[in-house]
Amino acid sequence: MTFDYFTKEQSDMFAFYRVPKVLITSDFFEELSTNAKLLYGLLLDRVSLSSNNGWVDEQGHVYIIYTLGSIQRDMHCGDKKATRLLAELEKWNLIERIRQGQGKPSIIYVKNFLLPSEQRFQTGQNNDSGPVKTTILDSSKQRCNKNNKNNTEINNNNPIISESDVDNSDERDAYYDYLYDQLQMRYLYQQHPHEHEMLTEIFDLILDTVCSNRKTIRIAGDDKNINVVKSQFMKLDYSHIDYVLSCLNENVTDVRNIKQYLLASLYNAPLTISNYYQARYKYDHANGLV
Repeated sequence: MTFDYFTKEQSDMFAFYRVPKVLITSDFFEELSTNAKLLYGLLLDRVSLSSNNGWVDEQGHVYIIYTLGSIQRDMHCGDKKATRLLAELEKWNLIERIRQGQGKPSIIYVKNFLLPSEQRFQTGQNNDSGPVKTTILDSSKQRCNKNNKNNTEINNNNPIISESDVDNSDERDAYYDYLYDQLQMRYLYQQHPHEHEMLTEIFDLILDTVCSNRKTIRIAGDDKNINVVKSQFMKLDYSHIDYVLSCLNENVTDVRNIKQYLLASLYNAPLTISNYYQARYKYDHANGLV
């Protein structure tokens, strides 16, 4: 069988499972098996569906029901392998299973792969397992500039975060490292040496948003649920930041509130980036530029 090449129009037409990039690139997860990472992506895919269906416990934690038989079917594996993969994810504290009794499927809580967890880092007195490493994203890594992370100007006057956000430094550090890698900030700084200040402002705005404790954030005049905004911002990557920067440089109108402009641009970037580049390609093609 010979498969055809992708065309530009076909490149984003399929549904995909989302395996978090950090599970692949972070040294912390290097000993987690590839099949376990793939299964985590399948479990994570069901979290949003469960949330929409109201499968939330009294503490507000979303849970899923994913039977062993379904895992075997989706992973094309036998009972022993499916059981082993679930046990591996439990060992790494990436899931928690609650058994409901004989004949009933277990409830599965899919844990946040990003936030620090004492259980994840200290699984016992012995050091023979991966999860005993000291940091999930190696927070000691050197970055080109972390001064803004402890910016003394962050206070209640900030329209995005509150003092309680600033106090939660461990969570903020984890998100800082994740987003710095996810957005490829070092590469962005290299590609746009004259836009260093604007890139830093964009990064800080994204970080403040995903660490916010507010219930809503105003986007383009609408008060949107903070979890919806966070979800959208966590989808951002290098191409979206480059796109927002291009739009900002091409804008000829007066921007009176740059933070609100950036918030709206970042929120809409995953939705509008394809149309933007398609329109630009058509313009360049029509004018003989390509």
